[in-house]
Amino acid sequence: MTAGVTEPVAARRPDLRLLLPALAAWGGALAGFGLPAWAVVSLLALGAAVAFHERSLLLTAVVAVAGACAVSASLRVEGNERSLVVDAARDHSFVELVVVLTTDPTTRVGRFGDYVVARGKAQEITRAGVSARTRAPLLLLGSGDWGEASFGSTIRVSGRLAPPLVGGSEARLSTTRPPVVLEPPPGTLGAAAVVRQGVRAAAAGSGPVARELVPGLVVGDDAGLPTDVIGDFRDAGLTHLTAVSGTNLTLVVGFLLLVARWCGVRGRGLLVVGALGVVGFVLLARPEPSVVRAAAMGTVALMGLGSDGRERGVRALSVAVLVLVLVDPWLARSPGFALSASATAGILFLGPPTRDALARWMPRWAAEALAVPWAAQLACTPLVAALSGSVSLVAVAANVLVAPVVGPATVLGLLGGVLWPLVPFVGAALGRCAGACASWIILVADRAAGLPTGAVAWPTGPLALTGLTALCLGLALGAPRFLAHRGRTVVAALLAVSVMVRPPPHPGWPPDGWVLVACDVGQGDGLVLNAGNGAAVVVDTGPDPRLMDHCLRRLHIDRLPLVVLTHFHADHVDGLPGALRGRSVDEVFVTALRDPAEGAEQVDRDAAGLRVRVPAYGETGSVGGVSWQVVGPSHPDPIASAAVDEGSPANDASLVLLVEVRGVRMLLTGDAEPPAQERLDRELGPLTVDVLKVPHHGSRHQSEEFLAGLGARLALVSAGEDNQYRHPSASTLDLLGRAGMTVRRTDRDGDVAVLVRDGELRVATSD
Repeated sequence: MTAGVTEPVAARRPDLRLLLPALAAWGGALAGFGLPAWAVVSLLALGAAVAFHERSLLLTAVVAVAGACAVSASLRVEGNERSLVVDAARDHSFVELVVVLTTDPTTRVGRFGDYVVARGKAQEITRAGVSARTRAPLLLLGSGDWGEASFGSTIRVSGRLAPPLVGGSEARLSTTRPPVVLEPPPGTLGAAAVVRQGVRAAAAGSGPVARELVPGLVVGDDAGLPTDVIGDFRDAGLTHLTAVSGTNLTLVVGFLLLVARWCGVRGRGLLVVGALGVVGFVLLARPEPSVVRAAAMGTVALMGLGSDGRERGVRALSVAVLVLVLVDPWLARSPGFALSASATAGILFLGPPTRDALARWMPRWAAEALAVPWAAQLACTPLVAALSGSVSLVAVAANVLVAPVVGPATVLGLLGGVLWPLVPFVGAALGRCAGACASWIILVADRAAGLPTGAVAWPTGPLALTGLTALCLGLALGAPRFLAHRGRTVVAALLAVSVMVRPPPHPGWPPDGWVLVACDVGQGDGLVLNAGNGAAVVVDTGPDPRLMDHCLRRLHIDRLPLVVLTHFHADHVDGLPGALRGRSVDEVFVTALRDPAEGAEQVDRDAAGLRVRVPAYGETGSVGGVSWQVVGPSHPDPIASAAVDEGSPANDASLVLLVEVRGVRMLLTGDAEPPAQERLDRELGPLTVDVLKVPHHGSRHQSEEFLAGLGARLALVSAGEDNQYRHPSASTLDLLGRAGMTVRRTDRDGDVAVLVRDGELRVATSD
């Protein structure tokens, strides 16, 4: 080589040898959970024989690690199945337990009211007056006040046990009694709880949603986020911001390292600061399995920064997977673990070549900002599709747009929480700054999720997922060469944006002459009545704002003179923000019974500023081509009525509408159950309609006399595909068939349209 002349040094390929034992550990744990013992032993014996024959140290290590994890998983399963708790659960015994909580109790909204969910380790069981020591994982489902119980508390609780769900490891305890706290959390967890409370208090002066997002960004505490916001984050590919993830740890510990460097710390001192930061973060976010997993992946990401980061990052990822699965084999079956590992691997393997390709024609910092979310999203897309049935097309753009404020929001929120107990006004000021950053993230999520094709449905069958995996692999291999050229990259980006912004064409949809569409909104109701000229009356909005919004977009509806919410269960009202998005609304009808109260309060928040009222029994009205009459509930006191009828109060208080559009008479029944149906039959007398919206998603609880006496020609069932309630039931479908009705159902047919052509009643479906 001539003196003074330098040649480029080829980038070193990362050493992948450690990946094989890591993958073997994962596979061995899965085998230990899913295969019988004889099959696991046979596979290990075969592997050992091959390793001995080949005299390969690496192959021997792979077999040894796989065997260790398989044995560990098998022992965990065996020990759990033989525990006193699972034994009592098989008999559905009533027991008293001493439990150490491994999560904070969280309140969730159910179909019939709020309930509390927590996880713990059972330490002692008392059954039929006999006490014994035990050790078994437990899922607790309760009601009442759990205010004093928190992560790390030792509690005494009594209730009825049930076996673990299929594929699960935790027996379930259902209780209606609040727990008795025997011991508070250890001191370190108590100090962490003070900081967590400080984060919330510091952000309290921000907007109503932003103040709930800040704790999610700092420590993954998203309990206060509205369901529609959580849905927006999911559709925009930003869910990782509201859960404890490696991103949180990377930002917090990275900030600590920067401060340490500024203070003059170098060398091993930085390692000590980083280690203390990781431990502190785990304690702050609570040392649950998901937090430990996130901490491990965040540490890998930190090791991947700087010179030779890719080489060190791959080694660190391999070791992290290996150690985590050895310590806790259940992680091998955790979707969160798979997503974290996949995202980290994507950043390490796909990020550098993508960044280098983009850096040929744009600043390196911009190339890095685009490459990281692209690589992570591409690596996770098949898994996300398998779990959610959808693929986000806006995730990369949304992550790029929020990237500048995620770090400040997280760090400022943490500093606000630390300083709030000491200097409240400084903590509050920092919290408001964090809230301002959080507001921008919420705005991006809302706009991204509202795009017509921000997320597209994807089948979850083996063939479809294999095709998606192949597509992602092809993109990963071909992207660097493609992205190295500015012109075609810009053209491709503009085409992608146009596809996301403009609604895709739906040939033949909506069909001419449509009068009603039952939207496919999953397990819930979402009905649209055509009032003409882009206006519609909506009856219920389903559980998912995105699905409701997209159905209305496909129908070209931009004005809602009336929205009717038959009752306050989540599968009828949670999609309200989607119906309201970008549309003018004149009035909202609700039922008199505010049950569940949380659903009613959510509607109050979503419909703030709109005219909301309870229509009178027998009230009539019309708008455009739609006319209606309120025919239920008729009882002036829905609570008293439900008590007499022994039905579900909320379901039997459903608003029931008799509607006519272009001569087609339709009965929309909400979730009215047999007592309410029989009352309608008595009070309305002989009633004939053309179309019946089958009550309660076609559940088996129906009044045969009422439904058969309507003389309907068409029955619409609004239910979600493969829903846990098994709606619609075979008995109800048989009843409708015997009554001479043609049945169309959203779980199989997609959106279902009722239409009138040449004076005849017809039906069309989108699938």
